[in-house]
Amino acid sequence: MTKATPRFGRTELPDRQADVLKASIRIQWATLAFLVITIVLVYLVLGNSQAMKAAWIEDLLSLAPPLAFLIAVRIVNRTPTMGNPYGFHRSVGVAHLVAGVALFVMGAYLIVDSASGLLSAEHPPIGSVELFGNVIWLGWLMMGVMALTIPLPIYFGHRKMALAKELHDKVLYADADMNKADWQTAVGSIVGVAGIGIGWWWADAAAAIFIASSIVRDGVKNVRAAVTDLMDSRATTFDDGKPHPLGRRVVDEVRALRWVDDAGVRLRDQGHVFHAEVFVVPRRGKVSLSELEDARDRLIALDWKLQDVVLVPVEQLPEEVGGSLHDHQSERNR
Repeated sequence: MTKATPRFGRTELPDRQADVLKASIRIQWATLAFLVITIVLVYLVLGNSQAMKAAWIEDLLSLAPPLAFLIAVRIVNRTPTMGNPYGFHRSVGVAHLVAGVALFVMGAYLIVDSASGLLSAEHPPIGSVELFGNVIWLGWLMMGVMALTIPLPIYFGHRKMALAKELHDKVLYADADMNKADWQTAVGSIVGVAGIGIGWWWADAAAAIFIASSIVRDGVKNVRAAVTDLMDSRATTFDDGKPHPLGRRVVDEVRALRWVDDAGVRLRDQGHVFHAEVFVVPRRGKVSLSELEDARDRLIALDWKLQDVVLVPVEQLPEEVGGSLHDHQSERNR
């Protein structure tokens, strides 16, 4: 009987996560449709308001995260090859970086542009338009359009945040963060236009700077997180808030084996999934191939995100992973 060719863990997402991914794809297409409509409407009432200009550019930038996500998911589940033995999950990290850089660059440009208008004391005029035979102040249309763009980004943001947590998708999380910036931008634009209406000429530029600062903050946050992951730093939770608890679970699972005296792990984020290098010190000073394979199978079954697991028998734990074990032990003793 021919033995099956071994593979490095899973190459496809489990059924539940595959369903979550499909739901994420649907909501991203819905987001793109909403953004296209919003971009057209805001452009039609843009006028000379710096806040509206910043909001319009922010809406254009909001296209980057969902587009990056949709491109990445077309690549992510490809089977590993000789040329790409780690698979293609890193495409998520690349998409994350692209989205972050786009946010930072345009946000920085908007800050400079808006600040120059504020320093030069520009008084942006907002004229009137004729609509259905009536002449109305364009500012009312600006504020009305921006008010219409508030509810859906709030819904999209909450929905995407839940999906990002389930899927461990940092691009989706960045997009959820961007949706939060979208509705805050709309509120800021309304305040800026209203300020012009009551004679506060500086309110428009101030609102634009507030919007741009939010964009830059999101850009810096996402660039930092994407670069950190691509540099194989210790795996973190989907929101980069703390080290991922799966590292401790891996160590605990391996240390529970009778033949293991000590264990440590290097866990790196490859996108939706993790690559784990588990260092084990055998009690007898040696270990059989069947014991290693059994341990590997147990770890792969531990969590769907453990796509690729390598066990390395050693006489002594490397310093880089030995410290993580002591951290795990101290956490359990608290």
